[in-house]
Amino acid sequence: MEEKAFGKEIRELIRSFNIMTKELSHIETFRNDFVANVSHEFKTPLAVIEGYVTLLQDETLSKQERQNYIDLIISSSKRLSALINNILLISKLENQDIVLDKTTYSLDEQIRNSILSMEKFWSEKNLNWDIEMESISYLGNKNMVSQIWYNLISNAIKFSSENGTISVRLSQDDACITASIQDYGTGMSPETLDHIFEKFYSMDPSGTHNGNGLGLTLVHRIICLCNGEIHVESAEGKGTTFTVKLYNDNQKTEVSDDV
Repeated sequence: MEEKAFGKEIRELIRSFNIMTKELSHIETFRNDFVANVSHEFKTPLAVIEGYVTLLQDETLSKQERQNYIDLIISSSKRLSALINNILLISKLENQDIVLDKTTYSLDEQIRNSILSMEKFWSEKNLNWDIEMESISYLGNKNMVSQIWYNLISNAIKFSSENGTISVRLSQDDACITASIQDYGTGMSPETLDHIFEKFYSMDPSGTHNGNGLGLTLVHRIICLCNGEIHVESAEGKGTTFTVKLYNDNQKTEVSDDV
């Protein structure tokens, strides 16, 4: 990637950071433990950026070395940008009680588009897809609901083994719409299952997979706002299944945080 792209990424990171700082200054419920976790998550990518920016000042670097350093800086800046965006979205959703800007759209098409948007990542692992989806229309906030599929599918890809399979199901009955995303990868321990929706809780303590521990927190909050439910089944070495139940307005009227 060229140095011009590198400069653009850094400017975008700075802009996002300034927005986050301004937004968070107005959130009274932003607690000290959350601030501590944010600070911790920022340290690693910032250290990477600082270290490689310093190395770039060496005029004896070869073209390939310089490009490698730039690529690492861009990767870390994207990680920071994703963290900032997730923090902003969680902060917004935690201070929101109703879903606005609802439209009726194709839920199965949205899930397919989410899968296609991550083709680069599942192609690299040569993953296969087992997909069975009914044609279903859903009344909801399209951008908000897309975060559910993006995060669940992203996790399924991350924790699948090479040449593995991911199963996606979507169906509807008189009671609700049911979507499930199943992988046959590393799975989770019972302890992990107890904490996966908590802020900054990592499903991968080893750090092998990139992530900031906010994706499933977002999923949980969005599903609560959508008046839905999410259930998880997992076993170490056997994989994980996330099952999401969504209700159109005429199917369920009471909102519960007990997802």
